[in-house]
Amino acid sequence: MEPSISAGSYIPIFFPAFIAMYLFGYFVVFSRWSLKHRPEASSCFISLLHGTPAAIMATFAIDPHSQPGFVSFTAYFQNLISLFHDIITVDFHSDPGFGSHNTNIQNLILDFSMSYFLVDLIHYIVFFPSDLLFIGHHLATLFVFFTCRYLVSHGAFALLVLLVLAEVTSFCQNMWTLANSRRADSPTAVKVYNFFYLPFFVLYTIVRGFLGPLFVYKMGVYYLSGVADDIIPRWISLSWIVVVAFAILGSLMWILNLWMELYRERIGRMEKKTR
Repeated sequence: MEPSISAGSYIPIFFPAFIAMYLFGYFVVFSRWSLKHRPEASSCFISLLHGTPAAIMATFAIDPHSQPGFVSFTAYFQNLISLFHDIITVDFHSDPGFGSHNTNIQNLILDFSMSYFLVDLIHYIVFFPSDLLFIGHHLATLFVFFTCRYLVSHGAFALLVLLVLAEVTSFCQNMWTLANSRRADSPTAVKVYNFFYLPFFVLYTIVRGFLGPLFVYKMGVYYLSGVADDIIPRWISLSWIVVVAFAILGSLMWILNLWMELYRERIGRMEKKTR
């Protein structure tokens, strides 16, 4: 199988757009921030432009009954709740399912996300070359999306469900990250941090600790059965499962560390009050 990047690819559109938005964030939106915080803030800026829009589009792209047109937040949350319910109760073996052919809108979302991860990967290589965890995460994600989009043209349904689970916490996470970077010198940042940290921690834990592993387990059962080997070679489907499983494990370790830091911070405050 030969990749055909130029055939119907949206990357030439989205990639320069994300570069432009990163530079806009760095030189305009966060121009008054210190050079220490501007790279991370600009990364959060393009993540905000990618995460929630990608999650919204993906919830409709994986719904066989959705119709093109205006997308309301009410419809998005309804689809989101329906998806969470399906992850718990459905096996996804029927069409559309783990072995279904990619639709045009699904391919567009994959290109949209690959463009974002490419730009953010460049950001980490330039500003944080020692952060091998995030660099490895972005490279692995790009591999999964690329093979789905350009090598096999099947399986986007499963990957977009995972994309929804990954990005449904994007807004809270980025707001928390931006506020956390400035809460030492900004009372406003402290208020934003206090507003977002608990919803973010709880939702992230539920999604990455329960829904994500459950869905990956169902993916594994399906692909290991061999029913999709004719359309998705076994080495590709297995690589998807391994990459996603390690990504979820890393996410769980990260959020557990944040919970522990929060616990130590609260204990420290209580001890100061009792002195």
